[in-house]
Amino acid sequence: MPSERRHRRDIVFFGGMLHQRGYVAAMDGNLSVRLDERQVLATPTAMSKGMLLASDLVTVDMEGRHLSGRHSASSEIGMHLLIYKLRPDVRAIVHAHPPTATGFAAAGLALSQPLVCEVVIGLGSIPLARYGTPGTPELSQTLEPLVSQYDAILMSNHGVVAYGDTLHHAYMKMETVEHFAQIALVTHLLGRQQPLGEEDLEKLMIARGKYQGTHSAASLPTASASGNGNTVRSSSSRKTIAARSSSFRGMAKNPSS
Repeated sequence: MPSERRHRRDIVFFGGMLHQRGYVAAMDGNLSVRLDERQVLATPTAMSKGMLLASDLVTVDMEGRHLSGRHSASSEIGMHLLIYKLRPDVRAIVHAHPPTATGFAAAGLALSQPLVCEVVIGLGSIPLARYGTPGTPELSQTLEPLVSQYDAILMSNHGVVAYGDTLHHAYMKMETVEHFAQIALVTHLLGRQQPLGEEDLEKLMIARGKYQGTHSAASLPTASASGNGNTVRSSSSRKTIAARSSSFRGMAKNPSS
């Protein structure tokens, strides 16, 4: 198991990556790693993620109480703690505001169409959570229904949160969300989308378990979609693939929905 020193270096490194790629500006965003069953290491409030030192990080307990560090934890630490409580498999979380994906979130659009095979394998679907005021319990309440079903979530009028078994995997999921958002935006500009069909989704479901480094708990995109474009999780058995594909073909006839 990596040491706390290693986790501190990783948070500083990936915080810098978020800043370099333009996924955060000024003092936006936050990252955390679960050290053990009682402690979480997190970025502090009011600091640029591109200027962090390992000594700037703080530790809190699972109730958000400050344990160590000269700074205060982010006001959004409650969101991190909720995810850790609901997903014992999650050991690291990244929250950022990548421009294209956040644009979809600000437009009220989920990234739920099966347009790119790598995204289907890695993330399944990326839903849209209702708006919740940052730094308040509202934010956690809007995420709670989705956390157990997905590994990355768009947050209405706010940004994106992604999580995984390591900080590296959580960060890569954030990159995947933004990259997919850029591709989805191009399909909107072109005026049409061509979602993957029934047979393709079935093959991807089989391939998903074979991919090295893919440890997602999220199901593949499902048949039923709510009004804001979110997919609704159901069994990921082969019997559901036909229903999913049927829904996607219906969506493809109206790509602006």
